[in-house]
Amino acid sequence: MSNNMLDDISEVFFSREQLAEMTKRIGSEISRDFADKNLLMVSVLKGSVVFMADLMRNITIPCRIDFITAASYGAGTSSSGNVDITKDLSEDVKGYDILIVEDILDSGNTLQKLSDFLMTKNPSSITICTLLDKPSRRSPDVKISAKYIGAEVRDEFVVGYGLDYNQKYRNLPFIGILKPEAIENNK
Repeated sequence: MSNNMLDDISEVFFSREQLAEMTKRIGSEISRDFADKNLLMVSVLKGSVVFMADLMRNITIPCRIDFITAASYGAGTSSSGNVDITKDLSEDVKGYDILIVEDILDSGNTLQKLSDFLMTKNPSSITICTLLDKPSRRSPDVKISAKYIGAEVRDEFVVGYGLDYNQKYRNLPFIGILKPEAIENNK
């Protein structure tokens, strides 16, 4: 990795302005669909925190927030298939309409495990919102999908706006494609 993160990006996939439009659109849809519900937004840490912060500012109805952490990538560029919940929710979710907010829906293994885990806590409902959807990577065993999607993306390794590689690049204000040599140099 160079001292300038921008040198490690081969292409800007979504600009800051495009991301703002996505979060505004999704926030409006959620505000409409959850108007008469008991909304609890659950951010899947660490990747979705930037998206969640912008998204909740675009929601015009009352909502609560909480955080959960699940790990499946480690230092690689693809899911290991093993999902560990390393931080549970802080609040009792019984009776809440949970909106899981994720940065990217890739294999679907993490969201499947999180949904199954959260369902044991007796919420009224669970809905998924993802900034990016990468259906080409979906595991055939996974039957989960997102109701709210910022954009569908091709099978490229993307970083920025909360998405990382080996805990780096999260602070980029856009989503970009990471150069292969940046991946190789950061192992």
